[in-house]
Order: sequence, then C-alpha cells, then structure tokens
Amino acid sequence: MPTVFVDSPVSDPVRRKRLYEGELFAFEPKPSSVALCEFARSMIEEAFGGIDPRYAQFEMPVERYVEIVAPLKPSFIHHPKTMELLKATVVEFGCDLDRTYIDVPRLRMVTHGGYLTSGVGYAHHPHRDTWYSAPMCQLNWWLPIYEIELESAMAFHPRYWNRPVQNSSGEFNYYEWNAVGRRTAAQQIQSDTRKQPHALEPLELEPEVRLVPPPGGVIQFSAAQLHSTVPNTSGRARYSIDFRTFHLDDAAARKGAPNLDSAPTGTSLRDFVRGTDFAPIGKEVVTLYDAGNGVSKGELIFRP
Repeated sequence: MPTVFVDSPVSDPVRRKRLYEGELFAFEPKPSSVALCEFARSMIEEAFGGIDPRYAQFEMPVERYVEIVAPLKPSFIHHPKTMELLKATVVEFGCDLDRTYIDVPRLRMVTHGGYLTSGVGYAHHPHRDTWYSAPMCQLNWWLPIYEIELESAMAFHPRYWNRPVQNSSGEFNYYEWNAVGRRTAAQQIQSDTRKQPHALEPLELEPEVRLVPPPGGVIQFSAAQLHSTVPNTSGRARYSIDFRTFHLDDAAARKGAPNLDSAPTGTSLRDFVRGTDFAPIGKEVVTLYDAGNGVSKGELIFRP
C-alpha cells in the first residue's frame, strides 16, 4: 500500500521524487486552492440558475443537464481568471514557476446513480493517465469543489503500481483524440463510444485507497497511478477540479515514474504552459517524447 503524506512540509523536489515512487500526498485547503474552488462554484451555480447543482439531476432530464454543463466546462477551463488562480495555487505549494509547466484545469461532474456516465460526465474506468499519452513525469492535482463522501470519491488501485496491466494504449493516438474524441464529448449522453485505452484483462481492484479531502483540499498523485471514478451512490453530484503539472528538468532528463505498460502514440506535452508567463514548452523537449509520430491523424493541440 502507498504511504499517504498529509500536509507534508517537504520541498517540491522531494515530493516529486516520492510521487514518482507511488506515494500519495493530501493537503488541507490553502487560501489559493479555496479561491480556485470558490470561483468554480460561482460559475457552476450561475449556470444552473438557482437550482442546487448537486441535486439538479433530480429536477431535469439528462439532455437538459448536458445542455448546461457542456458549455460550462470550457467556460471555466479557458476563463483568464481560472489560470491566474491556478498559478497562485501552484506557487503556494512550493513549485518553481519558471520550471513548472501547467495544463489547463478540468471541471468534472460525476452524477449520482448512473444518471450521466459518458461524455461531459464521463465516469473514468480504471486507467493510468500515461495510457492517454501523459509523460511519466506528469503529476496530477485533484480538488473537490463541494463536500464529498467515500461513496463519491476517487479510488486508487495500488496493487498495480509495480504490476503491468494488459491494455489497449498501443491503439491510442493523442492527436486523433484531440481532433475527434474531445470534440464529441457533449454528444455522448446515453453511452460513450469514443476510442479510449482500457484494460484488456480482469482487474483486482481491491485493496483500494480512497481519500476524502474537504472542499479546496488537494490530492496529488503520479500520472502512472492506476485510478478510477467511484460509482457515485452519495445521493448528490460530485463536482471537482483536476489539473496536471510537470517539472521541466524532469521532462528533459526523462525522469518520472516507471513505465510498466503505456504505449500510446503522441504526447500531451504541448498542452502545458510555463507557470511564469504561460509560454509553451520548447520543441527540443517535445521531440524527446514525440518525433512526429501520428501527427497526420489529428491535431497536435486541442483548440476548443
């Protein structure tokens, strides 16, 4: 089982090393992470127009719910204030903004009882982010916006940290995903037909680790961690933010978690920007991970 470090005061280099080794970090809310969640909450509640977003699914058909959240997600993701709040959060956690690259944050919603499990409300099957072309040095940050329960948390499956999983990541092309998969999310309502990497063998998901931070609390984990969305039986929708970072020196040196079973085409590195000025990463580092593989099949960067 992994060690869970709670409010650990270690430096960012030490934390990165331990995350690459499969450990988990959990933090109580900080002013910056609370501000990020409060901003997201204000946008969510405005979009639902007086209906409590946590219980909105009980007052409208799923098609209407999708009509609300489909534009809400990119509105939050690409709002200028969102990136500034994200930047402040990364600084407060001790990261060097000049060497830390940040992806845009995702706004997620997981409804109760299978009301919406595809498209914009996709309930993630057990997976590693590295199956989706994430670099092995990628670190994930996850924050609940409202109170959550064990029944609506995220699950980690530590049995597979040192054990490969037969999976279909070798058939996944990140640039095709940018061109097709991400663009059709709002059309996936009753089922999700997008081509995504899955395990090709039965998985033993127990034991599992679930962490339940308060709103604005943060969970950090490696992109190589096998994790999944817990089927939400809490009686209300879960809303959360997640984003990703990597350290430039680690990316350039090909440092990170061990690659046991990830073989996708392409890389997500172009999605990240430098923390200080939001400049893209240099081509010399991207080339280490990409070399142009699969470029003709899609888009290098997703443009909403």
